[in-house]
Amino acid sequence: MTLKPYSLGALLLTLSALPVMAPAPAVAVPAAVAAAAVAPAASPGGHTADQIGRFLARFYGKHGPSAHDRRHHVSQVLLERQTTTQSDVLLCAHNEPQDIGIGPVTVAQAAGVGWATVTTQWAADETDTFTVYVRLDSKPIRVDDVICAG
Repeated sequence: MTLKPYSLGALLLTLSALPVMAPAPAVAVPAAVAAAAVAPAASPGGHTADQIGRFLARFYGKHGPSAHDRRHHVSQVLLERQTTTQSDVLLCAHNEPQDIGIGPVTVAQAAGVGWATVTTQWAADETDTFTVYVRLDSKPIRVDDVICAG
């Protein structure tokens, strides 16, 4: 349905002509319930870029994720992918890097996802990069997907 330019004005005029209803009477609410109702949510859109960055830095550390993190802080898709491939899907490699760096985190609230580029340092000054994705609504926070650069 397409709205004509004048249809919004007509709707507002019609609404303004409706009788105004008296406000509902106040109802007593226990203090604990009232406090919980006005307490702001920690992050209404999910995890923030800062939270994701700190999580990824801890998750990857200097040489890669721990066995515990590999079991408890990755999506089911990554757990299944790891069992069907010979390389490490979380590092996009076959062995352990000498160092790992996490780039700036980008958050797309509308898409419900955040991501960062991870750089792995190898022998002889060789580096590699891949992109790690985190769902903003994951509880607990976890790596949702990893896309290898090449």
